[in-house]
Amino acid sequence: MFSSLFINWNPDVVAFHIGFFAVRWYSLCWCIGLLAVYFLMHRMFREQKLTDEQFDPMFLYCFVGILVGARLGHCLFYEPEYFLAHPLEMILPVKFTSDGSWHFTGYEGLASHGGTIGIILALYFFARKVGLTYLHVLDNVAIVTPITAMFIRLGNLMNSEIIGRPTDVPWAFIFERVDMVPRHPGQLYEAICYGIFFLIHWWCYRKWPERVGTGFFFGLCIFLIFFSRIFIEYTKENQVAFESGMLMNMGQLLSIPFVLLGGFFILKGIWHR
Repeated sequence: MFSSLFINWNPDVVAFHIGFFAVRWYSLCWCIGLLAVYFLMHRMFREQKLTDEQFDPMFLYCFVGILVGARLGHCLFYEPEYFLAHPLEMILPVKFTSDGSWHFTGYEGLASHGGTIGIILALYFFARKVGLTYLHVLDNVAIVTPITAMFIRLGNLMNSEIIGRPTDVPWAFIFERVDMVPRHPGQLYEAICYGIFFLIHWWCYRKWPERVGTGFFFGLCIFLIFFSRIFIEYTKENQVAFESGMLMNMGQLLSIPFVLLGGFFILKGIWHR
């Protein structure tokens, strides 16, 4: 018998319609997260006496870097056999059927590890274009990145995807579109963590603004996000079949290099003179 405290979860994936066009919660959460980063970054650039000409191209670089990196990361890390056999589906938001036809699906599958790699590479080219030091750009973006990550995980929650393992904790969610089993709301755990991490970043930035450009905030961001990811993954179901039986799943294994890299940059930023 299930406890009455369990939360039955089955929201409509569509937030609202504009004519015949459906705006899904997942897309809406992405947009809110990116807009929050845009306005916060604009404020930070002005505080640091940087020009709008240096700021304006950054949003496009970040958007493309995250989207391309996250998409390729999912395809190559989690389903390489399928997508290497269907390379067009990596870059096009469609799925081809056996009879040669296709249907629009949107980008089903985005990996945060790939998105992180994508934005790191994109910001390198951005820094060269506008004449800023690479670490200065990385630190600024890292301060506000958890806001976007929080909204993305809330989007996953609205989609009832990346679900947790079965549990009997009183705050368990029953994802009705998946099954009627109480499960950990792993997406919500991550969203809460990322919200807390943003507050930590913002407090550190206000206390030590001179550390922007040392790599400290970049290191703190990726260390906190991926260190927490290693533990939260234990509450989540495996995303692909080959993870069954593994001591650590793909998400955890991919997090380890980021944790080590983050620790290095934290120490570098602390020791910087």
